[in-house]
Amino acid sequence: MTRHEKFDTTDIADKKFVLATDLDGTFLGGSDDQRAGLYNWIAANRAQVGLIFVTGRDPGFIHDITRKGDVPRPDYVIADVGTTIATMDHNNLVSPIPELEAEIATAWGDAGTKARFTLNGTRGLRLQSTLFRYRLSYDMDPAKFDEAAIDAIAELGLDTIVSDNRFFDVLPKGVSKGPSLLRLMTHLNIDNRRVLVAGDTMNDLSMLKMGMPAVAVGGSEPSLIDEIKDLSHCYAAEAEGAAGIAEAILHHNLFAA
Repeated sequence: MTRHEKFDTTDIADKKFVLATDLDGTFLGGSDDQRAGLYNWIAANRAQVGLIFVTGRDPGFIHDITRKGDVPRPDYVIADVGTTIATMDHNNLVSPIPELEAEIATAWGDAGTKARFTLNGTRGLRLQSTLFRYRLSYDMDPAKFDEAAIDAIAELGLDTIVSDNRFFDVLPKGVSKGPSLLRLMTHLNIDNRRVLVAGDTMNDLSMLKMGMPAVAVGGSEPSLIDEIKDLSHCYAAEAEGAAGIAEAILHHNLFAA
């Protein structure tokens, strides 16, 4: 499925359509053929299609999956559940945008040390080995998880997100995928009406609720589907992963001739 993209230099604000998508279960979801269909369509229309990854993954993961050419290279990256806002160059290097991250850095401060201390020994949580700049991430056992941890973190002035019933993230207050995507789009002067936002778990909810065309792909977390069921701008696709994104592009009529 390897493809070799020509690096497009068109300003993303001038592109006809922009896809802002989660990765696991969304852009990376579906069958090999379904992913190839969407990725090849993006490559063939790259002068008119902008791509933003909005993910809980770290920049290193994004570099690894794009450098071989199997996955299209994004124009911009929102990683670490919204705590990283960055560009991606033709060498697949992710470079944070300082002016967009300044408020995030200030909101986090030295919270990592305080949050780790507060959560130390909490039942059902295991700190992930990856080090993040402005977040903490834990693997969560829902059968053992002590929900008092949520209140304890709130008392520190921080936010928490539980997604896919197995991940627990500690984030700066008011920071998540949605606010960071909006900050980036405002900075780039992207018209909201030309953007499709795609996700599949609860850590995607903040961006799916922003009011622009959106899709929860097939197989999404049931609690996410319940949250978006009354949102007219948010489509619940039948197809999973990449095929669900393609279904939503047609549903929202976002790339009509």
